Amino acid sequence: EVRLVESGGGLVQAGESLRLSCTASGFTFDNYVIGWFRQAPGKEREGVACIDNNLGRSYYQDFVKGRFTISSDNAKNTVTLQMNSLKPEDTAVYYCAAGLPSALIHTMNYEDEYKYWGQGSQVTVSS
Repeated sequence: EVRLVESGGGLVQAGESLRLSCTASGFTFDNYVIGWFRQAPGKEREGVACIDNNLGRSYYQDFVKGRFTISSDNAKNTVTLQMNSLKPEDTAVYYCAAGLPSALIHTMNYEDEYKYWGQGSQVTVSS
């Protein structure tokens, strides 16, 4: 059974930090791209960052560059999203997702590229 389980969400004040973790099971973690997405109330889900476990490369959307860091521990099948300098507009449900490498997956603009999804973790940033 494939599972992606997020943890680490919560409520923080603007400027503070949070760390999200995504632990995977049921598939060959090393072969997959793991992405973080988020969905704010009333908005569409959007990609945040992803890491390609094959290439060892990470990718970020412009609105989190310099503030968020994605990392992967292949021995633990876990991807971590370190979020610093949080802003109220970062408030959302954060999802991790996994997909096989493709020409489009690193853009995070095509959710169909990600085959497996977690249940989501709420992050709330107060002003």
